Amino acid sequence: MPEIAAPQTDLDAAPVHPSAPLLIVDVDEVIAHFMRGFGVFVARHGYEFRVDRFALFQNLYRPGETEPVDMVTGRALFDDFFRDGADDLEPAVGAADALASLSTKAGVLILTNAPDCGRVARAGWLKTHGFDYPLILNSSLKGPAVATLAARTSGPVAFIDDLLPNLESVAEHAPAVHRFQMVADERLRPIAPADRDRHIRHDDWPSLKLAIEAVIGRA
Repeated sequence: MPEIAAPQTDLDAAPVHPSAPLLIVDVDEVIAHFMRGFGVFVARHGYEFRVDRFALFQNLYRPGETEPVDMVTGRALFDDFFRDGADDLEPAVGAADALASLSTKAGVLILTNAPDCGRVARAGWLKTHGFDYPLILNSSLKGPAVATLAARTSGPVAFIDDLLPNLESVAEHAPAVHRFQMVADERLRPIAPADRDRHIRHDDWPSLKLAIEAVIGRA
């Protein structure tokens, strides 16, 4: 199945300076503690979120059961969370300050895989927590969207995500982009698939900021 990029309206509207550095940043488990927030949200609805594996719906259970919920239930909770659960998200420590500093050296865009029903809530959360940068909603692997954005500048481009498939997708579609993996939740770090030979891994924002500065240049 071909990879589907972000909606063209989001990509067209994203401001990219034709010669400046560009930083493209994921939200969940990069600048926001998604798994923690989702766990709080589903608990209010009578479900348990167990960190058994690096997955989402496969970690969702009804209390006392040994089999995860079905995909239909998981997807419904996922969409409800994006629409109504933004207040359960906590920002990753140091992320806002690091991006504020990096934004003086590069353009910053937020590229997140989120349903359109959560657009308003997600934009509001970002603004509230100091991440008031242009928002692009995506629906599949991120390589095509990153390639489209990177093609609009001659400056260096960096991309941050927690998911190895997205990093691999960017490596395929935009190999010149510098790729960084970040996993904010300490519980997930040991089990998150990674390829440190291909994608630089930093799980705290102070060290990640320094690594990004090294590739986009210091002001």
